[in-house]
Amino acid sequence: MNSVPADGDDTHAGWPERIYLSPPDVGVAEEAAVIRAIRSGWVAPLGPDVDAFEQELAQATGRKHAVALSSGTAALHLSLLNLGVGPGDVVITASMTFAATANAITYTGATPVFVDSDVTGCIDPDLLASALEDQVARRGDVAAIVPVDLLGQVADYRRIDEVAAQHGVPVVADAAESFGARRGGRPAGSAGVAAALSFNGNKIMTTSGGGALVTDNEEFAARARYLATQARQPLPHYEHIDIGYNYRLSNLLAALGRAQLVRLESMIQRRRSWRRHYGEVFAHVDGVRILGATGWADESVDRDNYWLTCIMVDPVAAGWSTQELHQWLTERNIEARPMWKPMHQQPVFAAAPSYITGVSDAMFATGLSLPSGSALTEAQFDRITCSISEFLRRVPRR
Repeated sequence: MNSVPADGDDTHAGWPERIYLSPPDVGVAEEAAVIRAIRSGWVAPLGPDVDAFEQELAQATGRKHAVALSSGTAALHLSLLNLGVGPGDVVITASMTFAATANAITYTGATPVFVDSDVTGCIDPDLLASALEDQVARRGDVAAIVPVDLLGQVADYRRIDEVAAQHGVPVVADAAESFGARRGGRPAGSAGVAAALSFNGNKIMTTSGGGALVTDNEEFAARARYLATQARQPLPHYEHIDIGYNYRLSNLLAALGRAQLVRLESMIQRRRSWRRHYGEVFAHVDGVRILGATGWADESVDRDNYWLTCIMVDPVAAGWSTQELHQWLTERNIEARPMWKPMHQQPVFAAAPSYITGVSDAMFATGLSLPSGSALTEAQFDRITCSISEFLRRVPRR
């Protein structure tokens, strides 16, 4: 395969301003919120902003309870512990995901079982049904199912819940990438016995690092809070009868999150506009499709949160590959990123059971996420699209 010609002067030194994939979008409102929290005296972990943030997150996800935590990974870990998942158990999850999903399962001592994607990139409900049947036949039970909302899309929980209910298996939703999205009128994070949210630095909104567990079960939330604060007993001295974790979110970061939450809708719409523009750039390019919708007929019912815009490229039809475009953008100091490498391809999980059709393998081989952050300026986005347009003009035709 021929490579794309590169100009001799097109080095990082020639492009002083790095354009990132999804940088934090913070400004005056976030600065003011953190300063208020500092001046309130609530600098140590927990405090009134944590309490308020939890109430606001519960409302945003249609849940009764939220527990603000140090990461989405912590939310997954605590959710599985609350379900009694432990050594000798298996937990079914998506192969197309970031490693944190599978890592949280292994923290409990359980074994992850990976299931491939459908065309959306989210877990394939029909393949999930087959995998669940097979695992139940082999083992007698499955401890939990952890579907993953991919790149801002909400998985098909209506179908997933039907599959899980047939065997009485609880569902924990990994909604780390989908906060603010909706499917069937239900907000991301509303599915399952509990759901995990992430507010890492590159997510749709950020608390620097952070996440949350959301649930409708009061005891589930109380147990998560208990475990997340080192499992300290309510006594005047320090006493512990369980192994606990240092998983709670600080008051300062919760203040930052509250300011971000106020701006969430505008940040989503900003990312939506970028996806639409990308759709226009690639509209007449053979072999290229955008993963996820560029818009919905009624966004009060269905929508992505447009976290990352990812293109899927058929190199035969397009005459070029995502690797070539990735290299082109990298040379121009523009960050892009391949799709997640599926968990069944990861060396650390090579021995884990998996049910694979090849969909996630193809997505990893042909997918590329483009800069999508709401903090991007019009000038930066023009630079990205001009660079892509130049690539499309100059790429050798097969």
